[in-house]
Amino acid sequence: MSTPRGPLVVDAHHHLWDLSVRDQDWITGPALAPLRRTFTEHDLRAETAAAGVTATVLVQTVTVAGETPEMLATARDSDLIAGVVGWTDLTAPGVADTLAALRALPGGEHLVGIRHQVQSEPDPAWLLRADVRRGLTALAEAGLAYDLVILPHQLPAATRAARELPELTFVLDHGAKPPVASGELEPWAADLRAFAALPHTVAKLSGLHTEADWRTWTVRDLRPYADTLLDAFGPGRLMFGSDWPVCTLAASYGRTLAAAEELTEALSPGERAAVFGGTAVETYRLETYRPETYRPGEHVAHRAARPPVT
Repeated sequence: MSTPRGPLVVDAHHHLWDLSVRDQDWITGPALAPLRRTFTEHDLRAETAAAGVTATVLVQTVTVAGETPEMLATARDSDLIAGVVGWTDLTAPGVADTLAALRALPGGEHLVGIRHQVQSEPDPAWLLRADVRRGLTALAEAGLAYDLVILPHQLPAATRAARELPELTFVLDHGAKPPVASGELEPWAADLRAFAALPHTVAKLSGLHTEADWRTWTVRDLRPYADTLLDAFGPGRLMFGSDWPVCTLAASYGRTLAAAEELTEALSPGERAAVFGGTAVETYRLETYRPETYRPGEHVAHRAARPPVT
């Protein structure tokens, strides 16, 4: 099996948390017990070094304002973390000012997107609310992307929101968490294709095996969903994400990456380079991580020269 090795391999979706700083209140019950510990950038580095990953995007986990400044500071001090997808209250009247303030913080140049836990919102039309739309418009004006963490039944609302905001890049996390364990494709596949039909939408090849049976899953179980994502978005709008450390509930970091490699083995070298690096660079505007400018070991110096996104 070929591998996506080259000058740049981006993990476009992972998390870090320190339980001594704040609780992760979503980690409840015995099934999630392996996640109830601190996961640091040092822990991540051990995984990425072994897997040959050269840059990452750190994504929020809790809807707490203090988390994003901490992630930006972590990225500032890291030669691995290239971008941060943080959180802020999109419904707040002063969201534009908040985004500007985040960018002014130490490490603020690493802010590439915002995410909200839409999957936990009881209103299936939350994305269509007027106050949310105002916040999404502010993201577009700031040149940031919007990561969508949703469930399959929320795809139609996400599609409508994206259709009404063509100036904003919408990034679908984990393929909207399809029902891999049951093996069902519809209506998820049809709704996904409707979302992907909009040219300013992007998706992550991530989180599929944690929607499968954690103990018995195989790449064969994931393939119908990965193939649907590839067919709907194409390699130029699909990017690999490990979802580490959540992925460890079902597989190690290395096995997670290996599964993604196997799922994309039929692609050309250029297409695989997009999935495993290029799409993330383009979507999140990781300008200094473009293959023509990237030099291993020079991350910090390069990013210091990166112009702000306006």
